[in-house]
Amino acid sequence: MPANGTQPIEDAALAASGRRVFEIEQQGLAAVGARIDGAFSAACRRMLACSGRVVCLGMGKSGHVARKIAATLASTGTPAFYVHPGEAGHGDLGMITDADVVLALSYSGESDEILTLLPVLKRQGNVLIAMTGRPASSLAREADVHLDVSVPAEACPLDLAPTASTTASMALGDALAVALLDARAFTADDFARSHPAGALGRRLLLHIRDVMHTGDEVPRVRGEATLAEALMEMSRKRLGMTAVVDGEDRLLGLYTDGDLRRTLADPGIDVRGARIADVMTRAPVTIGADALASEAARLMETRKITMLLVLDDARRVVGALNIHDLLRARVV
Repeated sequence: MPANGTQPIEDAALAASGRRVFEIEQQGLAAVGARIDGAFSAACRRMLACSGRVVCLGMGKSGHVARKIAATLASTGTPAFYVHPGEAGHGDLGMITDADVVLALSYSGESDEILTLLPVLKRQGNVLIAMTGRPASSLAREADVHLDVSVPAEACPLDLAPTASTTASMALGDALAVALLDARAFTADDFARSHPAGALGRRLLLHIRDVMHTGDEVPRVRGEATLAEALMEMSRKRLGMTAVVDGEDRLLGLYTDGDLRRTLADPGIDVRGARIADVMTRAPVTIGADALASEAARLMETRKITMLLVLDDARRVVGALNIHDLLRARVV
């Protein structure tokens, strides 16, 4: 017998126990999903009409689920936050205004900390949406809208630890958030604005102008420059390229490290006497400053290049960037 007193158990038995949890929780999700009806729609409409925020309440495991639902709502266009019912009874109730909708989670529907708050919330005029597993419970009876999250069984074999019920509650919270997202025509750009530090935010909010080199940092030579002068400019600016421009800074062409290798491999070119206009790429891939940085990454990938010049509407060179700039910005 192991030192901790537990009986030896086979791997197959452990796996079977894990699969049984999935089966029970799937049954719970199916049961709650089948009850998405007029009450669900009513809850959504109350939240859509809310001029304040959705305040999520819950104790214990229901509290953890309520926190997650509040976070999901807030990130998908429905202002929301979590308040601990116990703390609310000792002053934090002042965080809830009469413009707020209250979403209260309690599987039993009898959590004392939540029931204690109901008279104050009712007197204040808050809309109360309850999520319980007992339609006849005190919380369900007092609610303006009741959402039934009862499940056939908990996955816990002792039927004690909240398992299938918390999974179902979280799924119903996700369903509310997504239904509201659809109703608000919430877009990926809207999502990115509330996630500016995440990968999606960087892809959808970061523009070329935010990462490009400008001014004297942009390598450029005139069309009459020699190849040697262009190489010196490339060495000074260290972007692996130089723009070739006319007297108005309008783009004539581009010369890169790759072009240099091809020039050196061409026996018909006199490297010492060549002019940059004779060896440059005359129609390089370019991009505008208002484009998303993610578009630059896509262009570089599809065109098999590692650098871009940035032009304005008059085809003047206003910036430059390479793959390292996108890597530093964590766009790729």
